[in-house]
Amino acid sequence: MRMKDSSLQSQNPVSQAQQSVAHAHNAVTKAQTHPAGQMIEQAENSIERAERAVSQAAVESEQTDPVQLAVSDLQEDKDALNDLKR
Repeated sequence: MRMKDSSLQSQNPVSQAQQSVAHAHNAVTKAQTHPAGQMIEQAENSIERAERAVSQAAVESEQTDPVQLAVSDLQEDKDALNDLKR
């Protein structure tokens, strides 16, 4: 019996975008808790990666609702990080 490939979800651009946005959210939360320069930089890098993943998902996927939710979630994290940098 052949085992099901567990990496199929990671190959889906929408899933990749959702995972990337979740990672960015975690990085922003850590930066809020520990607002050191390195943590803020890591959050900025995570947000940039998530933006690229969301853009890619928007191009490659016909699933607009999950992509829009990812865009909305990412914008909230970007706003939170911008507030932190002020």
